[in-house]
Parts: sequence; structure tokens; C-alpha cells
Amino acid sequence: MARQAPFSLNTQAKELSFDRPAASQIFGFVRDAIVSMELQPGQLISETALAQQFGVSRTPVREALIQLSNIGFVEVLPQRGTYVTKLSMAKIFEAQFIREALEVAVVSNLAGFEEELRNQVVGECEKIVNEQKEASADDDSLAFQNLDDKFHQSLAIFTHHLRTAELIEAEKAHMDRVRNLSLHMSGQYKRVLNQHAAIIKAIKSGSPDKAATAMSVHLQDVFTVLELIPKEHPEYFA
Repeated sequence: MARQAPFSLNTQAKELSFDRPAASQIFGFVRDAIVSMELQPGQLISETALAQQFGVSRTPVREALIQLSNIGFVEVLPQRGTYVTKLSMAKIFEAQFIREALEVAVVSNLAGFEEELRNQVVGECEKIVNEQKEASADDDSLAFQNLDDKFHQSLAIFTHHLRTAELIEAEKAHMDRVRNLSLHMSGQYKRVLNQHAAIIKAIKSGSPDKAATAMSVHLQDVFTVLELIPKEHPEYFA
């Protein structure tokens, strides 16, 4: 990887709060910058520049970068520095496979709930979709994607199998940047909103088969995206 000049994150709304650990906040800021492609695949991350920007020592910055390394967003090359990882098609396909298996099981389970419990799931998910509509109207891809995460996490949490929610969260990290890039494609906000609406409708109907189909259609949409993005941005991929 070619060494690049040190950077500074977009400073808007990126001030540390005193009521939470600095490392976790820096982790969140850098993660969002990576997902939104403000920090691009292969880009050098300067510990010193981050520490100066946030007014902290290098210790919480290093802790944040270790967390990012653990989820596969950065890699540390000895004697060379810390870099944003490039996208891996193999990891993306594996993550999609695992995520679909888990999330199809999740919605199938929820569709089998009693009507009163299904209505609770539907009510919560409809609130999130309404917030997504607002984010799409503002063309705020990061907010839209964070709400997308909330939608899927809410479904998993309603099953009360909490490790499932954790596993889904861990696996989707390999897909986050591709998902964000896809939102810049024409009509993608509407496609996601329609797919979420179909999932909600299927759960409400009480049909596990319909819910499973709706979720599969939604999650396999990434294959369409993966046909286009490597052609447009081959430099993003390892």
C-alpha cells in the first residue's frame, strides 16, 4: 500500500463527550468515516493526527484502532502504519451467506408469534421505516444505514435469542461499506424501503414462508450491487 499524507476527519459534530470513554467515541467516529467512505479503502490512518484532532493521548486512539481491527475495518502493518482495509469479495460473500441464514430464521420465527406479539414487532419496525423515509428525503446515507441496522437488530432482539443479534452485527461489518455505496445508486433508497415494507407485511400475515422469502430477497440484493461496484471502483478491492 502506498503511504498517504496524514488526514483529518470531517470535524463537524465530532467532539468528544466527557461522560463516555474516549476510545469508544473515537471508534464510533472512525467507523462511521470508514463506512461512509470518508476514509477510503487502503487509506493510511495517523494515530498522531487523530490524537491531536480529539485532544487526547495516543492511548485511546490506539484502543479504538484495535477495536476496528477486530471487526476487520483496519489492518496494522508493522513498521508501515495502520490502514483502512480494502474490501474482500470472499469475506463479503461469506458474511452474506451467514447473515441470510440467521435473518431468514429470525423472521420465520417472528412470523410464528401470536398476533399480539407480531403486532409489537410490526409497530416497532414501522417506526424505524418512517425514520428511514426521513433520512432518504434528506439523502443522508449514513443515517439511513444506521436505521437499517436498527431495523434488523430489532427483529433479532424480538426473538429473545440475543446471541443471534450479536452474530448478525459482527458479520454485517464486512458488508457495511458496500451497503453504503449502494445507497448512492439511483433508486436504492426506495428499493430498501419497499423490501422492508414487504418483510413487515409478511411478519404481520403470520406466514413464516412469506417472511423467509421477503428477507431472502432483501439480503440477496447485495449481489446486484456487487456486479457494479467493483467495475466502478476496482481500487477499493483487495
